[in-house]
Amino acid sequence: MNQSLRFSGQSAIITGGASGLGAAIAARLKKEGADITVFDVPAAAGAVAAPDHFIAVDVADEASVAAGVAEVLQRRGRIDILINCAGITGKTDLKSHLVTVDDFDRVLAINVRGSFLTSKHVLPAMVSRGYGRILHISSIAGKEGNAGMLAYSTSKAAVIGLTKVQGKEYAESGITINALAPAVVATPMVAALPAEQVRYMTDKIPMKRCGTLEEVAAMAAFIVSGEASFTSGFTFDLTGGRAVY
Repeated sequence: MNQSLRFSGQSAIITGGASGLGAAIAARLKKEGADITVFDVPAAAGAVAAPDHFIAVDVADEASVAAGVAEVLQRRGRIDILINCAGITGKTDLKSHLVTVDDFDRVLAINVRGSFLTSKHVLPAMVSRGYGRILHISSIAGKEGNAGMLAYSTSKAAVIGLTKVQGKEYAESGITINALAPAVVATPMVAALPAEQVRYMTDKIPMKRCGTLEEVAAMAAFIVSGEASFTSGFTFDLTGGRAVY
């Protein structure tokens, strides 16, 4: 297979695709032939490079998600790939009793409900064609928990649970649904965290460094390719040796 064209003719939706992990993954898939639609907040529209298609979508709002998916289907007639990168950390470096309910709910709405709603609305199109690839971006925090990041760690653990269920439900349909759990990766979101919080996470990585956007994009591209056809409901590791399970 010509790897440079392995997504030729395929239609991909990438949430949070205007920056960070999402932008890196979008660039990788586009380079390999995919038609990319980015779902992101309206303010991010100017950050998306042509010829990507941008749709302002609030992933936590079902009507917004449904409209975005309908627009992609009208334009392309198919959705082969969904990658859920949209996510926020919320307030960090806080003990649990200091976390506000509003912040907790906001993080779970974007990180968990967003993954649920987007997959809920693309799955019928994938089922009708007997093929699809869904990748939810989780985190090592969802496996092990990061102190000071209660809402984020809880949300990413929920994404792993969501993936396990969906992977089993659609295992006979030609659709694979997996998650990717990176350790700390050099992104604008991580750069905005307190230095102490980043140091706490990096110190736990045996390789003693952050992951790169290129490493994340390379693994994501494999997971959503036709080559990865016998794995579903699984959480792939990208942690520099931190998680070995």
